[in-house]
Amino acid sequence: MPVTICLDFGNTRKKAGIFLKSKIKESVVMADDSVESIQALLKKFHPQKSILSSVINHNPVIEELLASYTRFHKLNHLSQLPFTVPVGKPETMGADRLALAAAAVKFYPKKNNLVIGLGTCVTYNFINKYHEFLGGAISPGMEMRLKSMNQFTAKLPLVAADSNVPLIGYDTRTNLIAGVVLGMSKEIDGFIEAYKEKYRNFNVLLTGGDLVYLSSHLKSKIFADPELIFKGLYAISEVNNL
Repeated sequence: MPVTICLDFGNTRKKAGIFLKSKIKESVVMADDSVESIQALLKKFHPQKSILSSVINHNPVIEELLASYTRFHKLNHLSQLPFTVPVGKPETMGADRLALAAAAVKFYPKKNNLVIGLGTCVTYNFINKYHEFLGGAISPGMEMRLKSMNQFTAKLPLVAADSNVPLIGYDTRTNLIAGVVLGMSKEIDGFIEAYKEKYRNFNVLLTGGDLVYLSSHLKSKIFADPELIFKGLYAISEVNNL
């Protein structure tokens, strides 16, 4: 059966989703974007197709390698997409946001979809019921917020993310964690409520590496899917890798 590798290179992690036909069978966190790492994936999974979403300055040689062993597509604003981008400059839109928008259209067509990606940054991506990607918002992600309080103060420590958060912090660590986790949760809830007031037939999708820390603190009804970006990449690959 045909195998497709979907590569997602973010600022914090480099990941690969392995699809057998249209079903994701495995996800892999990669050590780096080296030729050796790509060769290891090709040797293990023997894919027929591959697609790359990258928001970093990755090793350009890997594109040649993927193209020589698979039907390869690099996601960009010129890709065939199941939605339009009628505002702004499509060429400046991050590849990760394009993939999330594609997943929303595929799984929840003809709905007003807000897709929230919890990565290095929090991205709010709005695709209306006419399948128009109108944009959204970007704010600092969890790790960025935790690091900034350490780096821009003299005495606040760097603390690790945690989902077990008290409403009232009782020491420095829990004060920092409560401020970030509960603050982000209220931010997300606030965005969702603002969109709900403006749009009917409304749907919210949540994905990304920090999903585990935030989902239990959100009051809004959401569809949480940690593999949503891979599903969007696969859908785009099927159209562009014929």
